[in-house]
Amino acid sequence: MAELKMPEINYVIVAGNLTKDPVFRQTTNNTPVVNFSIASNRKYKDSTNNWQEDVCYVGIVAWNKLAESCKERLKKGSAVLVDGELQSRSWKSDEGFNRSIVEIKARRIQFLNKRLRLNGNGDGYDSQMDESDIVIDEEGIEGIDYTEDSFDKFLSNEESDLLK
Repeated sequence: MAELKMPEINYVIVAGNLTKDPVFRQTTNNTPVVNFSIASNRKYKDSTNNWQEDVCYVGIVAWNKLAESCKERLKKGSAVLVDGELQSRSWKSDEGFNRSIVEIKARRIQFLNKRLRLNGNGDGYDSQMDESDIVIDEEGIEGIDYTEDSFDKFLSNEESDLLK
């Protein structure tokens, strides 16, 4: 009997809001890296037909130019759409305990908040481009995402009403 080989697929897409400001640092080789966590919410109806919310906290790591873009644009509460791959890593804590974590190594991050710029009068801000129009990949290449990025099309009528 021939051996079956499973395809090697490791692909994740998650959307959420940053739980804290991102932590930016550089490795000993001066490679930029940023770590942050997002909270991704899921709404569902329980057995009594009441709406409930479940929160999943996900760690994200981004490298190189993508890390620098995150440093410039993200803060606690920022909304992002991340696609990447799961990776695990282990280390020994300062107390001598073995620790491990599974996180997403970002390939692309779509910033979902509006960017603001100072208006011409110098007395306030004008909305510039929607951040959701900008996608940054791991090489730091900034592009415009022309696909429909609204999640509304995936919501039921009840869920849509709940968000209004």
